[in-house]
Amino acid sequence: MKKIIWAAFAIALTACTPAKQDVSQTQTTAATTSESQANQAQPITAPPPSAKPAEEEKPMSYYQDKVAELHTSEGEIDIRFFPDVAPNHVKNFIDLAEKGFYNGTKFHRIIPGFMVQGGDPNTISGSPQTWGIGGNGDKYLKAEFSKIPHKRGIVSMARAQSPDSASSQFFIVVKDSNFLDGNYTVFGEVTKGMDVADKIVNGPHGANDRPNSPVNIESIKIRAANPNEKGPAPK
Repeated sequence: MKKIIWAAFAIALTACTPAKQDVSQTQTTAATTSESQANQAQPITAPPPSAKPAEEEKPMSYYQDKVAELHTSEGEIDIRFFPDVAPNHVKNFIDLAEKGFYNGTKFHRIIPGFMVQGGDPNTISGSPQTWGIGGNGDKYLKAEFSKIPHKRGIVSMARAQSPDSASSQFFIVVKDSNFLDGNYTVFGEVTKGMDVADKIVNGPHGANDRPNSPVNIESIKIRAANPNEKGPAPK
């Protein structure tokens, strides 16, 4: 399994250790910020594909006007989706959520002034040393990059070095981070609960941006969007 990482600038750079960051560091220019947050994948051999029963395919109309309610140990975060620009990523997240895939996972990575990251199944019962390298088995998503800016509240997919390596891990941007634009797939936006995301990202943390007391995603409910939650992806 490829290690799911953050790369805030050109992914051709050599691998390096995740940089510890604080709010003051993120007040610098986008170029400086991107360099301080750069991480690259360590080569990890993916397991061979395993035989899985065929799943019933839902039409894309099923994924229109849907919202995810993330019920966390710190409160609720609601996310509306953008199937008009990232249909496969929206489908992937909703399908996993409806199976209970994310239940019990933790927000395993926090960088104040930047983002919170979650969605790794290894955080349910695996060693903290494995947090950040887990995903949805051997399934990877082809990139669906768009011109949507990574502004505060945007939900995007974490990935490894390859643009087509997103799986299950996602992140919520807590501060405008335009240096990510065009390099990560934006697939949704928080409509409720940014105060919860702020509380999570500002919690105490140690090495590798790992929170001391990670916040759990207890469950995710997928529901129909309310009228004020509908609409196309932002420009």
